[in-house]
Order: sequence, then C-alpha cells, then structure tokens
Amino acid sequence: MSGLDELDVALLNALRGHPRAGHLELSRLTGVARATVQSRIEKMEAAGVITGYGPDIDLHAAGYTVQAFVTLEIAQGALHEVGDVLERHPAVLDAFATTGTGDVLCRMAARNQEELQEALLEVTRSPHIARSTSVVVLSTVVEPRALPLLATHARGGGRAPAYRDRKTSRRHTR
Repeated sequence: MSGLDELDVALLNALRGHPRAGHLELSRLTGVARATVQSRIEKMEAAGVITGYGPDIDLHAAGYTVQAFVTLEIAQGALHEVGDVLERHPAVLDAFATTGTGDVLCRMAARNQEELQEALLEVTRSPHIARSTSVVVLSTVVEPRALPLLATHARGGGRAPAYRDRKTSRRHTR
C-alpha cells in the first residue's frame, strides 16, 4: 500500500470509535458503499496497516498501577539475546532498539513498586545487560495514538465518489 488517503483515514477513525462495527455500519458512518468499505479494509489488513481487532486494555484498571520506561545498555552485538530476555518477561510491555546513550528502551508494568523492582532485577540479571536506568511514569499526558499522524499525511480525494461528494457538501455548509 503506497499510502493512505482521506477515506482510509476516515475508515480507521470510524473503526477506532466503533471497534465492533461491521462493514455496513462503517458504510453508514463514512457515507460510502459497503463494498468500498470492505475492499479498503481488506487492503489495509493485507498491507499490515490494520494489525488486529483485539480489545484495548487499561493496565491501571486491571491493577497494574506502576509503569516505568527502562533504558538498557547492552553488550556489543547482544541485541537478539536481550530481545529474548525481554520477550520472556511478562512485565515488559514493549521494547525498542534506540540510538543515544542507551541501546534498548522498554516499558514495563507492575502492580506496585516492589513488583517493579523485582521485575527490573530479574531482567538485569542477564549477562548481556550492562546497566539499566528507570524512569517511573507519574501520569499519561497523551494516550497512544496513530490517527492524527495518518490524517496529517493522507492523500486527498479518495476514489470513492460518495465520500468525496459528502466531504465537499460538508465543507460548503459550514
């Protein structure tokens, strides 16, 4: 998929707001034909833009009230081994190879500070991890998101005439 257009972003936005909606409901929400909705969604799934339809989980509500960002300095060439260590530990939510003073940045969650400390000690027992630095999250300022970025760079137009006509008529009535 060479890039998203405004209709693709509108469909993603509708899915985000109505995650259980079927193609017919998404068609009503976006003002395009059901077949167009189905085709666009299938293309985005095939291209890997849409990666799943699982539930969003609020870790805080589930009892995991402590999160931390952990920067790891690792042994030269040990990224794969450290990745395996992090993948096996359930407290690690995600991890990224980075530039800068650290080599890997990961996010971890725990029910309390003691549990977080134990998880950090377990992870850093790996002989491939030379040093770790942790920053505890106090609050979330911006929830994880992707739609504002996608909307900023969406190609105009979209090929669905009903969607174009609907957008144009909305623009002239405001």
